Amino acid sequence: MLYLGVSSFYHDSAICLLQNGEIKFASQEERFSRIKNDPSFPSHSLKNCLEYLDIKIEDIDEVIFYEKPFLKFERLIKTYADNFPLGIKSYLKSIPLWGKEKLFQRNLIKNFLDEFKSEKKNKFNLKFSEHHLSHAASAFYPSPYQSSSILTIDGVGEFSTTTVGFGNENEIDIQKKINYPDSVGLLYSAFTYYLGFKVNSDEYKVMGLAPYGEPIYFDLILKNLIDLKEDGSFKLNQDYFSYSTDLVMTNKKFDELFEFQLRKNNLEKLTKQHMDIAASIQKVTEYIVLKICRHIKSIHNSNNLCLAGGVALNCVANGKILREGIFDNIWIQPAAGDAGGALGAAYVGYFQNSKNKKIFKNNYDLMNGSYLGTDNKNNEIKKYLIDKSIPFEEFQDYEKLCEKVAGELENGQVVGWIQGRAEYGPRALGHRSILADPRKEDMQKKLNLKIKFRESFRPFAPIVMKEYCHEYFDIKRESPYMLIVDYLKKDKLVEIKNVLTGFDKLNQVRSKLPSITHVDNSARIQTVDLKRNEKIYKLLDAFYKKTGCPVLINTSFNLSEEPIVNSYKDAVESFKRCGLDKLVINNFYISK
Repeated sequence: MLYLGVSSFYHDSAICLLQNGEIKFASQEERFSRIKNDPSFPSHSLKNCLEYLDIKIEDIDEVIFYEKPFLKFERLIKTYADNFPLGIKSYLKSIPLWGKEKLFQRNLIKNFLDEFKSEKKNKFNLKFSEHHLSHAASAFYPSPYQSSSILTIDGVGEFSTTTVGFGNENEIDIQKKINYPDSVGLLYSAFTYYLGFKVNSDEYKVMGLAPYGEPIYFDLILKNLIDLKEDGSFKLNQDYFSYSTDLVMTNKKFDELFEFQLRKNNLEKLTKQHMDIAASIQKVTEYIVLKICRHIKSIHNSNNLCLAGGVALNCVANGKILREGIFDNIWIQPAAGDAGGALGAAYVGYFQNSKNKKIFKNNYDLMNGSYLGTDNKNNEIKKYLIDKSIPFEEFQDYEKLCEKVAGELENGQVVGWIQGRAEYGPRALGHRSILADPRKEDMQKKLNLKIKFRESFRPFAPIVMKEYCHEYFDIKRESPYMLIVDYLKKDKLVEIKNVLTGFDKLNQVRSKLPSITHVDNSARIQTVDLKRNEKIYKLLDAFYKKTGCPVLINTSFNLSEEPIVNSYKDAVESFKRCGLDKLVINNFYISK
């Protein structure tokens, strides 16, 4: 049985195909269209999926869309009615769009699917899941747990913004909900907007900016913007927000509360006040999430927690949950945002058949390292390089390739690294990565300004051999999907005599691995092992044998405002346009 999950028409469109409960293919549309956060129907992803698995659209038994459009429309109408006459401008813009196509998404989806038909077929068996049920399914069903508490938090689905549920074997029970307009995700996005970043795209920049500031507005936010109860339930004070009635997130009253105007775009200079606001909303978010988690533990008494929804990508908050020890085990869906809704929707369809049982795979999750996308064929790569007159060296022995690349990394070279199947989700996990030596003091600045072309304050993540992780970081468990932040070991830190503030902190060496150490001595850690991450693990092993260091910088292979590279063509084009020194695609080694 083949089940196709689809998410689209909002942001981060994606598809996921299950065969008998196993994930055979999953990918975001942006990787093929090259449009960041592409919301359009994932036709390119579906085409590649069918080709990769050598199947036809007619072979698919059931298609499941990740949310229910009519429920979403009902919430939209209710919101406008509740706020009338406010919101008329937003109403006039959105309602015609719903009338033209969104109310008829069943037909719209079927029309897209019909384009893939090679022969006549009766109507597709098309079903619709609920948004937060899709998130919950994406969190629980691929996890290694037989039973678990489930927490989903995002901006908004149809009505729900936060849900608490429990998964057992093949069943999920959603028990509690917080509904729109009360939303942790929208609260965080409001501050993202206020700080001049893009909503539904740049929230991670706020998280990265937070350690430069002090959470001096923490009490102000809790007193004025949110009514938070002891069990983690809450209401937002809508007097300060405009997302229900306008095309912007905040209003003048919000500006007056913080006593300065919003930062209009990313070109305006970031000040200490911006840093303090980022620090404050990050602390508030962690505070809310921890309250919810403690309440979940009190009602379920489960040792396991599964997380999904856009807020589950806040890896600083995830690290706090782990360090608080509320749960023995936490598992976070690597594609926690809307892209992961496709995977969850496919599982909802699969488990609606009561005969289907949850799969367990030797204590591993079912995500296959999140390497679920497209790959590159050696014969196609070679032909392309020859046709484009690009000099290359081809390695038959993979270990020798790793030895050569490890030597280049030791010498301060920066390497684009393309291996195997592309990652599903927002993180590059060693298959579509840029790699560098974390011991080099100037490497963070070099990567940000000359290669990634992005803000200098942004931190870089370490990728580490799992068996050596405890020697460098405080984290007490594996972190295969780079979704948990924890601190460096004290013996890896260096003494700082003159404490600086703001972006001046960037100029201070804080540890023996300075280029992956954020200004609060934290790091967003990815652990790798030979079973799940064979290709990148062997490179790390070669680097360790040369240097005694089992850690590399791992950042996604993309330039600013572009999606992560997908194909060998994407990789070569990006290589030409940035300061990368070397490019490795499968067994092919390319120099500038």
